[in-house]
Amino acid sequence: MASIAPLRPGDPPQLGGLELAGRLGEGGQGVVYLAHDPSGARVAVKWMRSDLAGDQVSVERFLREVEVAQQVAPFCTAAVLGTGVEQHRPYIVSEFIEGPSLHQVVTEQGPRSGSVLHRLAIGTATALAAIHQAGIVHRDFKPANVIIGADGPRVIDFGIARALNATSTISGTVVGTPAYMAPEQIMGHTVGPAADLFSWASSMVFAASARAPFGSDTMPAVINRVLNQHPDLGMLDDQLRDVVTACLAKDPAQRPTAEQVIMRLLQRPPPNAGILAEAAAQAAPQAPFGAHPAQPSGPPGPHASTIPPPYPPEPWPQHRQITHHQYAPEPRRRNRTPLIVGVTVGLALLMLAGVVVTIQVNQSSVAEPSRTRTSEPSRTTATRGPSPGTTRAGVPPTGTRTRLPGGEIYLYEHPDDAVFLTSYEIEDEKKDDWIDYARTSLHGSFTKYAANWESMVSPDGRYLAHRGRSYSSDDYDFIVITDQDSGKRTTIKTVKDPLISTIRAWSKDGGRILLNIEKKSGDDWLHLGYTIIDVATEKATTIDVADTSIRETAFGFDGADEGTVNVYGDEKNQGLRFFDATGKATRSFPGIGTMSAGTQDIFSPSGGAFVTNCPNGGDGDHCIWDSESGERLRKFSSDCDKVLGFYDEKHLYCWEQDNDDNDQVQVIDFSGKLLRKLLEVPDDLNFSPAFTINPDRVS
Repeated sequence: MASIAPLRPGDPPQLGGLELAGRLGEGGQGVVYLAHDPSGARVAVKWMRSDLAGDQVSVERFLREVEVAQQVAPFCTAAVLGTGVEQHRPYIVSEFIEGPSLHQVVTEQGPRSGSVLHRLAIGTATALAAIHQAGIVHRDFKPANVIIGADGPRVIDFGIARALNATSTISGTVVGTPAYMAPEQIMGHTVGPAADLFSWASSMVFAASARAPFGSDTMPAVINRVLNQHPDLGMLDDQLRDVVTACLAKDPAQRPTAEQVIMRLLQRPPPNAGILAEAAAQAAPQAPFGAHPAQPSGPPGPHASTIPPPYPPEPWPQHRQITHHQYAPEPRRRNRTPLIVGVTVGLALLMLAGVVVTIQVNQSSVAEPSRTRTSEPSRTTATRGPSPGTTRAGVPPTGTRTRLPGGEIYLYEHPDDAVFLTSYEIEDEKKDDWIDYARTSLHGSFTKYAANWESMVSPDGRYLAHRGRSYSSDDYDFIVITDQDSGKRTTIKTVKDPLISTIRAWSKDGGRILLNIEKKSGDDWLHLGYTIIDVATEKATTIDVADTSIRETAFGFDGADEGTVNVYGDEKNQGLRFFDATGKATRSFPGIGTMSAGTQDIFSPSGGAFVTNCPNGGDGDHCIWDSESGERLRKFSSDCDKVLGFYDEKHLYCWEQDNDDNDQVQVIDFSGKLLRKLLEVPDDLNFSPAFTINPDRVS
């Protein structure tokens, strides 16, 4: 049973309207109380210490559990119930798990053995697998953070847990419990799921022997043993001993994943990964249990599952070529913006370990009424679009003004628009990172995706394709496709380290996804080919394009979605090369100028035409070309600084730099007139939008 101490003088009788019944624990951050909700059910309330409440960083750390716990499967931890603020101190409410901690059980009842120990090992490894598959690293797995509930073990205290891509607000701060910390965590290196497996193995040694494998005396002595000495495994039996030994490897790359641990404990070999495509020129040799699995032999084949694979200790290269409003390709990055939580913002977890924590919370889209402002100055007032309430050439009038999360960014959206903004990225210059947002549907709110490098919504708004920041445990890049209606997640592996597979485009019918296969060469990224994902069958096909003249630019779908295109030539005068479904070049159009959007969205909705910057022209000189013949159909100029794509068959949309410290995405016609504002962004903000064609309105 959980140890419940009486309330002390100075403890409040209630928190957030919940009656407190006693103390469950106390640590460096605050106190955990037992409380009763209005129905009489018991809950746990974690209340921050008063001397920490005025420190913004400490509050962020305390509330990291809010975000992290929401992402973890509830079967393996305490369900999150709510959060709030009392006396200017945040508190977290969670499910109360009836039962003692593993530390308490072993201390009071002695070591575990036999089937009891084996069930504990499988149950806790399963919980870690679920945590890792949610994209979280716990970072403080230890006996005190395992509750032995009536329905099995639960892993608690995500106070210092971190999404795999997250960056601590306090650099150089090592957090955790040294007796159970992995060497890389002690050294302040990047910490991934492999560190949790080291901590899990140390906890299993404690469960079997009542002592940590590297001792628990002075901190310097423990740290020295963790870094330099072999563990004392005590009385572990042969099967569990082998697994624990592998997990206690000093090198995180040599440790098994939680999934592999489970399969080994079940006396079954890990399932054949059946990886999609051979990505690296060098195949990995066969490795013993505890190392990353070797690359499979034989022809590559697709692999998909409904659960994301475990992540490796180190992130993969931060690369994704995009186009943003400052008109140059940039690596795509992701991170979250800190938000201090007030009363009832998000949810949280509980339990104390006496260690530091951090949180970064999603901001959702906030709609607000149009503000009063003076007329917008323009370099081309005569060519500006229709007044509000009118339409021109089929373009709807200005729509609802909505402020988007991440800055002074305003979306002007009309239900009859031919394109919708469905995702975007914002650069955090201080962290040299990009923040990723994507829509929950064609018309839904925008959600921040901290674990992703990039996200792209399908044309019908149903699916979200996203790519995380890490390779899989066996060194493969992968994408995750989320059905936003049902919540089903499908993971599809693509290519092997050191290659990456960046998301380029959805087909118009939403049935396929095009990924570019890239490899770092010096300071440059080379495009070696592409992968097509079939969403319905969850299969992937990789095409290696052996044309060295197109290594520097990305592949895109052609106008008919039947093949792909790529750009070749110099920076001033480029050509467009078409490939069939097998990667064979079918035709080329040389000397057509430059593609301001690369191969992204250069084709009209019907696929019959594409747009370039005219040969020997500037950014504002636009040429429309026939996709079949390569014949130029039209040439015109505008005040656009950069074309983003076709709005519909008769209009483009583009970045236009305004004179009031804002940049705008505008719709233009083929005479160059600016007709309608779609988006407004401060000109000092690096911002990359992705628009999706409205499937119900393409003329």
